[in-house]
Amino acid sequence: MEKREKFSSRIGFILISAGCAIGIGNVWRFPFVTGQYGGAAFVLVYLFFLFALGLPIMVMEFSVGRASQKSIATSFQTLEPEGTKWHWYSYFGMAGNYLLMMFYTTVAGWMISYFFKMLKGDFVGKNPKQVEAVFGELLSKPEVLIFWMLVVIVVGFLICSLGLQNGVEKITTVMMSCLFLVILVLVIRSVTLPGASKGLSFYLVPDFQAMKEQGIMKVVSAAMGQAFFTLSLGIGAIAIFGSYIDRSYRLTGEAVSVAVLDTLVALMSGLIIFPACFAFGVRPDSGPNLVFITLPNVFNEMPGARIWGALFFLFMSFAALSTIIAVFQNIISFAQDLWGWTIKKASIFNGILITILSLPCALGFNVWSHIMPFGANSTIQDLEDFIVSNNILPLGSLVYLLFCVTKYGWGWKNFSEEANAGKGIKYPEWTRKYVTFILPLIVIFIFIQGYIDKFK
Repeated sequence: MEKREKFSSRIGFILISAGCAIGIGNVWRFPFVTGQYGGAAFVLVYLFFLFALGLPIMVMEFSVGRASQKSIATSFQTLEPEGTKWHWYSYFGMAGNYLLMMFYTTVAGWMISYFFKMLKGDFVGKNPKQVEAVFGELLSKPEVLIFWMLVVIVVGFLICSLGLQNGVEKITTVMMSCLFLVILVLVIRSVTLPGASKGLSFYLVPDFQAMKEQGIMKVVSAAMGQAFFTLSLGIGAIAIFGSYIDRSYRLTGEAVSVAVLDTLVALMSGLIIFPACFAFGVRPDSGPNLVFITLPNVFNEMPGARIWGALFFLFMSFAALSTIIAVFQNIISFAQDLWGWTIKKASIFNGILITILSLPCALGFNVWSHIMPFGANSTIQDLEDFIVSNNILPLGSLVYLLFCVTKYGWGWKNFSEEANAGKGIKYPEWTRKYVTFILPLIVIFIFIQGYIDKFK
């Protein structure tokens, strides 16, 4: 059994945990959901829920990881009271990591392929119809999708196979620093476009009338869902990094740092996208198409289109890869914790396994496009996303929550002792009633609401 590696620095831990949370949810889902639900008013509701819902559960996941020094594969087994069955959830949690990667690797491949398309100037001189056709053409070619998916898988596992400090920590730290640098350059470019001020006011000045028109409950439910999913909670992807840190710092402060970085990236994505959309008269609520169809049209209007477009998709690729590296690290640690495998063996085995498991998503847009799990125009990716986002993440978060607050699990006393070991912000004792009685009901509400939204 290899000795468990530790992070070499606290900043490495915070950046990697943030990298896990910062993903396509921030830079792709957040702007289009914000666009759909009326801009600034939605952002305020989202921020409230991020700290009221996401933060306590993140502290709990970190605590379970640090106290057990294990991944989700064996952490519940290590901490649960004798005779209880909390470890049954481990199988679902592990499955959640694999399922997430079954479609995430394909979407990350789109980002990287668009980076190269922008560099080559594939969109230059194309009208909006032709820009849309480029995305359609990408999806229609299985060999192209599989090629980029393989690039993502190989890069991810190569980085993880170098070890925690030399691979994951070093490379993620560089990547996250570049991500913040690129995002800053893009924000400055976007807010200085002629006509950007309309987009800024849509994004930064709350219009509660727009919120009323959408229906307050609808906006609240969307904000709760986004706050919940953006932090990748419930599948042990956050807990794993708790298992690599010592007890010098309290976990509430660490979770706040991660949540703030995660939110910063989401908010700055909006600062790139909304001013640019309004500057060129493009609707900001064009849904999932926003990144691959709407934005290339926006970049085409700018002087230096190739540079700005390539920078944007570089930033998107970094965001996607940071999550992939984090989840791959978690997946590798399952094999280490369960069977004592070496990093190299676990990397090769899982690299092959995830390649096979990712094929249905890539083929679902072309060869297997006749498989429509949710009716017309739905894809295999929609099914995989639904199982993870609407089922495993909320139910997994509920398991972590109940495990930490009830006497039938690890219990409040053990949880708060672990969370408060070290120096920094203390986990507030007064929240005990809220996280024990109210928060579980909110998580159940999000779970049910997800089904209502999907099938109504």
